[in-house]
Amino acid sequence: MLKKLSLAAMLSLGVATGAFAAGERSGGTLVFTAPYGASFATLDVMSSPNTQEEFITQAIHRALYSWDSVNNKPVLELATSEDVSEDGTVHTYHLRENAVFHNGKPMTADDIVYSYKRIANPKNAFPGASFIANIKGADDYIAGKAEEISGLKKIDDHTLEITFTGPFNPGFPLMQNTTVIYPSNVEDEASFATNPVGLGAFVFKEHVPGSQVVVEKFDKYYEEGKPYLDSVKIVLMAEDAARDVAFRNKEIDVSILGPTQYQAYQGEEGLKDNLLEVAEVYTRNIGFNPAYEPFKDKRVRQAINYAINAPLIIDKLVKNKAYPASGWLPISSPAFDKDKAPYTFDPEKAKALLAEAGYADGFTFEVTASPNESWGVPIVEAILPMLQKVGITVKPKPVESAALGDAVSSNNFQAFIWSNVSGPDPLNALRCYHSKTLQSACNYTSFANAEFDKLYEAAQMERDPAKQNDLLRQANNIVQDDAPVWFFNYNKAVMAHQPWVHGLVPNANELAVQPYDEVWIDETAPESRK
Repeated sequence: MLKKLSLAAMLSLGVATGAFAAGERSGGTLVFTAPYGASFATLDVMSSPNTQEEFITQAIHRALYSWDSVNNKPVLELATSEDVSEDGTVHTYHLRENAVFHNGKPMTADDIVYSYKRIANPKNAFPGASFIANIKGADDYIAGKAEEISGLKKIDDHTLEITFTGPFNPGFPLMQNTTVIYPSNVEDEASFATNPVGLGAFVFKEHVPGSQVVVEKFDKYYEEGKPYLDSVKIVLMAEDAARDVAFRNKEIDVSILGPTQYQAYQGEEGLKDNLLEVAEVYTRNIGFNPAYEPFKDKRVRQAINYAINAPLIIDKLVKNKAYPASGWLPISSPAFDKDKAPYTFDPEKAKALLAEAGYADGFTFEVTASPNESWGVPIVEAILPMLQKVGITVKPKPVESAALGDAVSSNNFQAFIWSNVSGPDPLNALRCYHSKTLQSACNYTSFANAEFDKLYEAAQMERDPAKQNDLLRQANNIVQDDAPVWFFNYNKAVMAHQPWVHGLVPNANELAVQPYDEVWIDETAPESRK
């Protein structure tokens, strides 16, 4: 389970407590790592859904909302307040009057309208269009049937009215990496891919392809006294071994750890006390295709959950760098049900269920899997003997990581193993089990359950967050009972940081994405950082 941060822990992580004066935090360079690839696909972050580009976003850009990692909720970022209509669909935003783009342009409502139209422009085919689609009239604009998005209305320079398609929390879609706000006065939009301009705490300085992006402090940033750092070097470093060496040599300030490194760092003085852990909003699972005859029967799917000793695999193979999954929504979700018991390891119950379903002699199925050590072929190989004991034969079907998504979304599988996003918005996460959601979108197991749909649709219309979460909690429990997947684990993300680094937060969405404007380094940092 997630642990609450104690006051001492908050101080050590630099979570806002008022314990340090801003003057004690100022200056220096943070050497941060981008661990998910050997390059950045683009510097135009609107056009990329990849986590890799989020590292750039956090430094240079801002969206209408941002994510509060301590309280696990979206909060206003570019507006100081909002008014919401009685039916919950019309939000009137009172925008910051001190927000300035790096090119000197003051931010106005025009920039938000421009940005959302650019994101939704069908000629661009940007991934963020799906988030803008929550705005009234956006569907027609995205389809090329309208010249404006009817739900966007500028009242004055610092007041914007947005009408949404329903009474949901717009903070979740409008805090995304792909919905940041760009200046409307740049003549050549192609320049965003090489010379990004944003509202963030740092100004773009240089991009060395295949090496790093360097950003420097923006003196006109709207948060007084921030950022604390003079600059940030975002270094490309995809290989675990390379990060390990660089971190131990104090060449980098943070490192995302894999299972083997996590186990090693826990046992070493000087390393074990500087680890930040969080249950990220990813659920590792094996999804079952109901078009494959055995998986049409719920008892077969339940039997597989009972037949596999997930905690043992997490302990021995994943090196405890995960939390056992008890359902779809992760521990950090506000709709997680802590009282719902997970599937236990019970091979005899599995055999009984298989016999009831007419598979007493077992059956064979394939699992399409990538090479990933935490949720790929190695995990499939680990469950082989467990399922064999109840009469089921499993065959791994290896594919390249890049091909896994295509295979799943095109229904080219009997079963698959994957790590899927299951938060932070529980309403959006459970959308993937709504019968009206297409398989190509995210309903990969073609799940259809009338009771689930009724609860989910009620949650869509519920404005009270507590009542909505209760409905979603019930819906999530139906998914667990129906077992469209084998519930494996929730990823435990682990970041190692140097002892001189403060201000890191337990970001359950993606631990590697950190608020650079909050981070600072102390006097014990090496000279190269000062």
